Amino acid sequence: MSASERSRPHEAEHDVTIAAPAAAVYRLIAEVENWPRIFPPTIYVDHVAKGTGEERIRIWATANGEAKNWTSRRILDPEGLRIDFRQEVSTPPVASMGGAWVIEPLSETESRVRLLHDYRAIDDDPEGLAWIEEAVDRNSRSELAALKANIESAHRAEELTFSFEDTVHINGSAKDVYDFVNEANLWAERLPHVASIRLTEDVPGLQTLEMDTRAKDGSTHTTKSYRVTFPHHRIAYKQVTLPALMTLHTGYWTFTEDAEGVAASSQHTVVLNTANIARILGEDATVADAREYVHSALSTNSRATLGHAKDYAEGRR
Repeated sequence: MSASERSRPHEAEHDVTIAAPAAAVYRLIAEVENWPRIFPPTIYVDHVAKGTGEERIRIWATANGEAKNWTSRRILDPEGLRIDFRQEVSTPPVASMGGAWVIEPLSETESRVRLLHDYRAIDDDPEGLAWIEEAVDRNSRSELAALKANIESAHRAEELTFSFEDTVHINGSAKDVYDFVNEANLWAERLPHVASIRLTEDVPGLQTLEMDTRAKDGSTHTTKSYRVTFPHHRIAYKQVTLPALMTLHTGYWTFTEDAEGVAASSQHTVVLNTANIARILGEDATVADAREYVHSALSTNSRATLGHAKDYAEGRR
């Protein structure tokens, strides 16, 4: 391999046509807080710094089935409908990664989104390069398909998407409450609704959690989630193996100390799967019925977990 071949980054381009105005598409891509809802590989996004037209963000996402995280700098150009990005700290085997979102108006109601990438592998390793190429291709296709589906079904999103939060006040320390939720490997011993648990944390602060949960009717279902931990105040997660009534489930636990102890909260954001409502809840069931059912099931488990966390933390005072 010549020096020029080694120094030249590899490039890739993917595109999709979306039945939505270009400005609306741009806004959705610019608002990174919503990425876990829009893009299947994205677990969580956090702002590191934010200025006029420029920002630094931390992204946790899956690539070829592995959870990774990196920091990126973005330059936003709302007039030009372009967002350039560059990874500041990449994760092996990536040596450098950057690119751009370019939104092109095709008409007042249709736009073309181009997703550009340039990348290099550490030491130009051929296996590493092949891994990156596959990850870029898979994630780009997934992201663009999800972007298209999300925007084009926006008129239904308000009815099918909902968020809620449960809060319990605890006479204890935020660290003890955080530890209880963070130590999910012990949940099968600590929580009656958890039948079994498998927790791995190959990278500190980035967990893979597989759990068998008992429902109120005695049945069990298996879910898999990725969790991002921020000691001792927040744990964010995204479920990737979902129950039949959901197409999306993200959320976070927060632990805020106040004069009375700790306000411990569990927040959920859900998108309902309308295709399974009749099968699960009966032919006459409505979207409202499904929403109530899912809300009740998730809230029951969250409140149970928070209740046991309260007993644990108050017992350690």
